[in-house]
Parts: sequence; structure tokens; C-alpha cells
Amino acid sequence: MNKQLKFLSRTVFAMFLLLFFSVTMIQFVSADELRANPLNQRTIKNGYKVERGSILVGGDPIAFSTPTNDTFRYLRSYDPGALYAPVTGYYSRQQGMTGLESAMNKELSGSADAQFFTRIMNTINGVKPQGSSIDTTIDASVQQAAYDAMQEFAFEGAVVAIEPKTGRILALVSTPSYDPNLLSSNDDSEIIANYEALGAEEMQPLVNRAIGGDLYHPGSVYKLVTASAAIESGAATPTTEFDNPASMTLPQSSTVMRNSDKQTCGSGAKATLETSIIYSCNIPIAEMAMGMDDDAVPKMARAFGFEQDLGIPVEVTPSVAPAPLDKAQVAMSSIGQLDVRTTPLQVAMVSAAIANGGKLMSPQLVDRVITPDLRVEQEVKPELMNEPISAKTAEAVAGMMEKGVSDPTGFARLSAIDGVRVAGKTGTAQTGLDANGNDLPYTLWYTGFAPVDDPKVSVAVVIANGGGSNFDFQGGSYDLPTVVGKRVMEAVLNG
Repeated sequence: MNKQLKFLSRTVFAMFLLLFFSVTMIQFVSADELRANPLNQRTIKNGYKVERGSILVGGDPIAFSTPTNDTFRYLRSYDPGALYAPVTGYYSRQQGMTGLESAMNKELSGSADAQFFTRIMNTINGVKPQGSSIDTTIDASVQQAAYDAMQEFAFEGAVVAIEPKTGRILALVSTPSYDPNLLSSNDDSEIIANYEALGAEEMQPLVNRAIGGDLYHPGSVYKLVTASAAIESGAATPTTEFDNPASMTLPQSSTVMRNSDKQTCGSGAKATLETSIIYSCNIPIAEMAMGMDDDAVPKMARAFGFEQDLGIPVEVTPSVAPAPLDKAQVAMSSIGQLDVRTTPLQVAMVSAAIANGGKLMSPQLVDRVITPDLRVEQEVKPELMNEPISAKTAEAVAGMMEKGVSDPTGFARLSAIDGVRVAGKTGTAQTGLDANGNDLPYTLWYTGFAPVDDPKVSVAVVIANGGGSNFDFQGGSYDLPTVVGKRVMEAVLNG
């Protein structure tokens, strides 16, 4: 009898252990996964009870929940929608979410770990559940200036502005944009129809060109990375001279490289690194790169953030700078062609690090998480990401960029601002050939920062398709994106 009781006791004890283990797995280990499962109807229905927190710009809500008389209780609304779509993204209960709505979903829905005790107290006190609000780093006037400039000319592209000393993102614009309200109703069939219509548009407004998509060849703005690698390693200084032919056949290749104007880089038999940056010359830069280790420039690119997983906290597509296989590839990749591809955010980060004395701050889109009773639940502090170059190298590169603006014939001259020292660099990237062997429309770039002596903003502007159909796909990098960049910097300095 005792033997049977022992067996029964041990069996019951083992079952309790299994039950305890199972409950632990469900309630703690697998809880997040189960809550996120789209088949979990309880999570969806519980979400109806919660007034989702707002997304704020300068204290004003740009995404918020409004009460309804239907089963869902609340409707997610965006105003102004298209202006901030690359920041907010959209939210729907069963058809997905993007942007900060997705990246900060737990905080907005009130389900984050930090809100655990708040949820308990609300239950005890009978307070309706409510999510926390997200205060962004975006500056409303800078965002508006960037958006208006891109909209005025119907440009396809993006603008990113960063505060160099902190990494705070002041503007994040992607055009064409879309209205998130179309994808955030309480009617699933309506959302699906709108999503399919937006996805079918030729210009792909749902793509966030500032931080994702297919990425862009950086063209000559990548020369800032190449110049940084050369100066930091001691391979060159701004006054180092290189041969100055009008064309150059790349080693072990039939490819002929030319400068953008198909002329020499200035009138002399030699051209300095500084001259090559001011006039965005290809051949001297390529010669300089071929004189360094093959991996020197990609290694510097990685130090600036290329190939890194960035979360701002929205997910960012990593920029790529593959190691070249031979000297011909070294030459082409050194001027931002071949397989080098990047986001505007990454280009703005390069300028920001140069502006900040070689210190690259982690880019960030969120300032604070604020509870419904207005307590600061979380505050994001500036964080050093890396130091890709020394302060001396940064000063040298910044000096060349400043001359690109101050020189009356410099390619970045149109970004000059009266009474302000501005540093800038333009870029034009080839995108391939059409079926007839003609050049496809170029990708145009501008990046820069101001003031040089006390940087408040670094900016990157990309315009796809050489200015677009409104400009018959014409317009050099020295004008169209440069004008946009100037307006954005002015918005910061006048703010």
C-alpha cells in the first residue's frame, strides 16, 4: 500500500512540476510571441479596450486615437498624415503596422514591461487602460521645410536632417508620401483595397526612401568616406597631388573613367585632393584609392555605419560597401559606384560625424516615452556609436567641404547661406543603361552641415531620376538637391 501511495505521490508531484513548467513557458518565456501571433484573437480584442498612446512632434500629436461608437472603441488617426508618414508609419489591428507604430507598439499599447505596475494599479483603481505616448526628435519646422521643398518640384527621393552632437533626427522625409489614414481604419476590406491601390502606384509611395527600399548608389558624396580613409591612414592630405588626365582606363579592364565634365580636374597636370573634392573629380580620387589597401575604403565605410544594423528604433536597411576584388573595382567603388549602395540616413550620418569632430552619434528618432499621467517613463540619451576618424581628419575633410561651398565655382556653392559657414558635397550617381545603351536618369545627391564652427545640423538629400519628369530628367547635383539641402539647413538655423 505504501509503495502505491509513494508512486501516486511522485506522479502527482511530477505532474505539478510539468504544470509549473508549462505555465512558466506560456506566461513568461513565450508570452511575447503568443501576444504577437496574428491568430491570437484575445490580443486583438484586448487591443480594442486600450486607448493607444499618441506620437508627438514638439508636444503636438501627429498620430492619436479617437473614440468611436463601434465595437473597436477607437480609431487611429493621423494629422497631417502624409507629412509624417515616414515617421509614424500606420497602424491597423489585423492588417499590420509600420514605422514608430510598429517599433514602439508595446509602449503605445501599454503592454511594455515598464508599464507592468501601471497596468496593475489601473486595474485596482478602475482606470481605463491607456498606452504611453512617444515624443519624437522631429522638429516640425524642419520637417515641413524638407517636405515642402521636395513637393514643390515633385521630386522622388528623401531628406534626412540630424543634429550632429546628439544624433537626434530633426527631419525624415520620403517622397512621394501617402496618407496613413487610408491604412488605419477599422474596416479590413477597406484597408486591403487601399493598400493594393498604393502598392500598384508606379512611384511606390509606401517605400520609405529615407531609411529603406532598394537603396541608392551614393556617387560622389561617397568621396567623403574615401577622403577620410586616405587622410586618416596618412596616405594623403588635402594638398597631396595626383595625375590629372581627362580620362583613365582602369587596370586590367576596358572601362574608361572620366570626370563628370569629361575634362581634366582643373587646368594643371596635377590635381590635389582638395581640388578633387571641390569640383567632385573622379580620376584623382580613384588614383588615390588604388594607392591604398583594397579594403581601406570599405573598412572606413563600416566605421561610419555601413553594414551595421541600425534601429532608430524603426528598422533601417543597412547600407552596403562590399570589399572590391581588384584595382578596377577599387577605383569604381571609391567614387560611390559599382556595388556601393546607401540610405540617405547613412549619408547624413557621415556628414554628422565629420561635423562632430570624428564622433559618430547613434541616430535616434525618439526622445521620450510619456505615461498617460505625464510622467517620463523613458528618456533616450545621446549615445556615441563610433569614432571613425580623428578630430584632425574631420577638420581636414570639413575644410575641403567648406571650400566646395565658398569657392565661387565649387560644386556645392548653391548651398551657401549669408553669414554662415557651410560645408557641403554634391554627388551624381549613374544608375545603368537603357535597352538602347543610353544612360538612365541619374541619382542626384547633396550632403552638408552648418555652421562649420558650431554644427547644428547635417543633412542628406537624394533625388532619384535626375530631377524627374518635371525637369525632363535634367539637373545636376550642384543645383536641385543642393537647393533643398540649403532650405533645410536654413530652417534649423532660423528655428
